[in-house]
Amino acid sequence: MQTFAYERPATLAEAVALLEAHGPDARVLAGGTDLVIRLRDGSARPRVVIDVKRIAELSPTIREHEGIVTIGATTVMTDLADSKLVRRLFEALAEAAAVVGSVQIRNRATLAGNICNASPAADTAPPLLVYGAVVVATGPQGTRRIPISEFFVRSGVTTLERSELVVAVELPVPTSRTGAAHLRRTRRRGHDLASVTVCCSVDANGVTRLSYGSVGPRPVLTVDETGVLADPTAADAAKAPILERMFADASPSKRSMRASPEYRLAMLRVLGSRAVRTAIERLASDAPVEE
Repeated sequence: MQTFAYERPATLAEAVALLEAHGPDARVLAGGTDLVIRLRDGSARPRVVIDVKRIAELSPTIREHEGIVTIGATTVMTDLADSKLVRRLFEALAEAAAVVGSVQIRNRATLAGNICNASPAADTAPPLLVYGAVVVATGPQGTRRIPISEFFVRSGVTTLERSELVVAVELPVPTSRTGAAHLRRTRRRGHDLASVTVCCSVDANGVTRLSYGSVGPRPVLTVDETGVLADPTAADAAKAPILERMFADASPSKRSMRASPEYRLAMLRVLGSRAVRTAIERLASDAPVEE
């Protein structure tokens, strides 16, 4: 590990100023579960590491206000998985947070860090896409809100501008009843990176939102508004061609050591169908009881 300067700003303005001053030579430390590994193996060689954990504006909070749930940038996966509010409104996100790494990693890894790393295998990316999340970023030019569907570019690259820092993730509270599920496939149980990640939501209006990752350079969101996928009485034969169209953008890498492209595509179909069924079942279980 090479030597580097360490900064621990007390305010968001100080952090942004440090990022602006050091540019590509700076790395942000929040949870550090990826950064520390990269510092040790030499794949990251910053001149300065900026620790943002003590900044009040980035506090680990989960709060609802006027139809928006805001998750602070330093909120860790354990808090997401345990939050009653998240489990009630965004069940699939809680499921994804609960399988990130090991217990020790979940106690440190942040939601903001998970998306800023822009790994195609990031477990939280598919549910954030399904739920229509917005990334709140602050930089020298002020604050802007980036739809999560416009945030990912490719592995390791986002649309964050130079010197911008993610301060929160916003999730709109669903306006209709919704059932959702997050599923993943790994080589083994435990903290292995996923070979396939899938998230599906079905709402009371018959709209199906399906997102998947680890099968291309960035996670993908697709939407079906025909009502066929969301119909519990529709035959599998009617749903199969719709799912195939939704999976059209999957392009697994041939160089990955975790699984072959053929295996990933096969598992994508299996997990996709399973996620749709689970979302439909959860929607039905949440249906109001007629008196």
